[in-house]
Amino acid sequence: MNKTIYYIIKKFYLIIVFLSSYGIQAQTAYEIMKIADNRVRGNSSYAEITITIVRPKWQKKMSLKSWSKGNDYSVSLVKSPAKEKGTVFLKRKKEAWNYLPTIERTIKLPPSMMTQNWMGTDFTNDDLVKQSSMVVDYTHKIIGSEIIEDLSCWKLELLPNEQTTVVWGKLIVWIDKSDYMQLKTEFYDEDLEIVNRMVGSEIREFNGKKLPSKLDFYPLDDPGNKTIIEYDVLNYGISIPQNYFSIQYVSRLK
Repeated sequence: MNKTIYYIIKKFYLIIVFLSSYGIQAQTAYEIMKIADNRVRGNSSYAEITITIVRPKWQKKMSLKSWSKGNDYSVSLVKSPAKEKGTVFLKRKKEAWNYLPTIERTIKLPPSMMTQNWMGTDFTNDDLVKQSSMVVDYTHKIIGSEIIEDLSCWKLELLPNEQTTVVWGKLIVWIDKSDYMQLKTEFYDEDLEIVNRMVGSEIREFNGKKLPSKLDFYPLDDPGNKTIIEYDVLNYGISIPQNYFSIQYVSRLK
């Protein structure tokens, strides 16, 4: 074999091995993130969720029903405990609204309230409103490959686009190479110090999609605190009337 051809073939083979070791397989980091995000959201979804707020000296459980359409519309109805029953959180694109049954009013959350914790959890109102920005508001880069939950995962670094305003200075996301499940996320502030960590576990099939049914969210500045999200029911591709996401209808959700 001609030496030149031999070295070209050898170099090409080494490139393929290198790319495969990082799980790139002709996919960009952006494409991986987009597929993972689309798998979680789908075009529409309905979920029944249990949220447990854990503190060093106490715990609190909430149950919710939630409906969503794509990235722009979601509405969540609190079913228990009795004190918060009937409370509704509505997201319409970048706006957030709360229906409070005690005063029978729907109020728009002003910017000053966006950094407050949602329903006493470790999530902020801003986290919930801007949850779709992982794809559109960040640049994406594959920085490695690791094992999470016994699954081989891409390790992605997400940095904010210059033209967007986001809360986080950096995100590190682990996505498994088989089913594109987002199994772990680390949240960094503007000084690139890690602030929060979210870990997915207890993988189940929902409408043929493998997804973590449990998410543990840890605020690292508050040892002993965490919020646990458990999906008891998660259905995709369901028909949801558009008025579910209207300000006038939220008081009638059941």
